Amino acid sequence: MSHAQLPPGGSGVGGTLLAPVGGGVGGGATGMLREREVVRNTGKQAIVSFLETQTCYSVLRASGKVVVFDTRIPIQLAFYALVEHDMQAAPLWDTKKCQFVGILTVTDFIDVLRYYRETGADVITLASRSIGDILADEEILSTVLRKNPPRRFSTGEPVGADQHALFLSVDADATLDKACHLLHEKTLDFLPVLLPSDMRVLATITYTCILEHLVSNFREQRRLFDDTIYDLGIGTYGEDVVVAHPQQTLHEVLHTMHLHGLSAIPVVDENTKKIRGVYSRSDITFLTKASDAEDAVRNLSLTLEALMAQQRTDVTTPDALHTCSMRHTLQYVFEYFAQWKFNRLICVDEEERVIGVVSARDLVAYFL
Repeated sequence: MSHAQLPPGGSGVGGTLLAPVGGGVGGGATGMLREREVVRNTGKQAIVSFLETQTCYSVLRASGKVVVFDTRIPIQLAFYALVEHDMQAAPLWDTKKCQFVGILTVTDFIDVLRYYRETGADVITLASRSIGDILADEEILSTVLRKNPPRRFSTGEPVGADQHALFLSVDADATLDKACHLLHEKTLDFLPVLLPSDMRVLATITYTCILEHLVSNFREQRRLFDDTIYDLGIGTYGEDVVVAHPQQTLHEVLHTMHLHGLSAIPVVDENTKKIRGVYSRSDITFLTKASDAEDAVRNLSLTLEALMAQQRTDVTTPDALHTCSMRHTLQYVFEYFAQWKFNRLICVDEEERVIGVVSARDLVAYFL
């Protein structure tokens, strides 16, 4: 599979290195460590202050579209509308209550198909079931649509928010700091931004949107972010990294990702442990190849290897495979994100074996 990889090295872009200032003979090491800590804290505080002064308006695109679904329309029709408009999620409007009541995502439809496969229910009936009907089905809500937080951010407490039953949003004039904390603390993937005057949805923002805004404003301040992502504790490493294998079925892998609250998973060779690719929960390859809902459910039995052979292989998609090493600095990652707009980096060693995952969520969470 084609993928992009950060060049080796741990210093800043262009070889910029942190040099000690002062310290003298006998105190150079201590002085350098102290200065490094000061610079690290300065960089972090600069972004914290930036998030506290910027509003959600600042991350909205000059031109963009928002799709809103009436809960009475068939869920299958809603899914095809999301795909047609190249959108991952849409707010839900209840005409009886005259208010927004939640969010529907591409992965929700995939999870509903998983439910039909697991229970053996007649998938033909899905064509006539509305969004509201599906979201009122307690069995579906309590199983495949139950949200699990990523292990790294799990507190052991019940998940704070279910966006199928509760509409969480921010006003456009709210600070980015508020939006980030809401995304993080409620383990949300999407956050609608409303116009306070008429409660109109202007956009739906994600961690990637916020990271793009941070990078565009701070990518030139190289010296502030010259520590490695590993030293900063950004990402998930070692035994906490969940992986999949090419011979596993899509149903098995989707269940694993749902269980661990993952939006994507590294795919590694079972023998060599080397990275083979990355699979995203929102990947709809198996659906686009299906002739109808029954065919789509059958496709859940396909192996990842078969599906990955049908995926787009260019590196321009946010969920494409992008790799880095533990030695890469936060500045390197910022620069790399500015070029590729990735959703995550897979951290590998010299033999291309997976040792960690760094997501857009990890990068934003570091500054909260």
